[in-house]
Amino acid sequence: MTTPPVEGLLFEVPAPPTSLERLLLLADQYTRHNDMLDLHLHTSTYSEPDAHIASARRLASATRTALQALTNERLYESPEVADATVRLQQLAFLSTACTDQPLPMARALTALAPEAAVESAVRVAGEIRRRRGSATDVPDLQLTATQDLALQEIARGHVVATTSQGRQYVHFRDARVLIGTLRSLEANDLVERVPQSAPPAFVGGPLQDRVRLTSAGTAALARTIGLPPAAGSPPATVLPPAPASAQTAARSR
Repeated sequence: MTTPPVEGLLFEVPAPPTSLERLLLLADQYTRHNDMLDLHLHTSTYSEPDAHIASARRLASATRTALQALTNERLYESPEVADATVRLQQLAFLSTACTDQPLPMARALTALAPEAAVESAVRVAGEIRRRRGSATDVPDLQLTATQDLALQEIARGHVVATTSQGRQYVHFRDARVLIGTLRSLEANDLVERVPQSAPPAFVGGPLQDRVRLTSAGTAALARTIGLPPAAGSPPATVLPPAPASAQTAARSR
């Protein structure tokens, strides 16, 4: 029997996600959970009235894991870190409460969870960089202010894409995300579209494609979130607050 060479026994083990990456991944989990509940609620009958329970339990566990990762950073107890900690504790509580609620109420309990997770990442990013001196690190991929803001809007679960009469549309909520920006992020493998995974924009309408961060996009945003725009980047466009029911679309040209 021949002993295999030592090199053949070696394999690359992925590094565990950082605490900031965990928060962004958590936001994505909540977005997928909310989409799943929306799709159930948009059907004529509740074919699986308890479908949200197992998902809610996973979310509660993932939220506690993210909270523990943040605790392990042993950061200075600044107001930003304290607020992020409280937000995560609230999310864990709300996710657990979902298991005892019917679908409509369960959906309401996690409605703002993706935003809360991303906002927590923004709040703690500065403290982590001050502790490790990483604010001067140069990311592998230089993002424009527009791309960075688009990644944050996507991380918050605010972006979907649709196709109508041969044209592609991007629907966003707070920060303007143009089709060209989306395509540039896709070309760099930072985001992806999940076909027909988001609820329709109107009753009886077609399902929409959820735009999500890829693993590379999560890592890229974790390195830049909370940093000022790169020198020379054009200012990004942020829309004024709009009614919750409003939805804005950017048409491909």
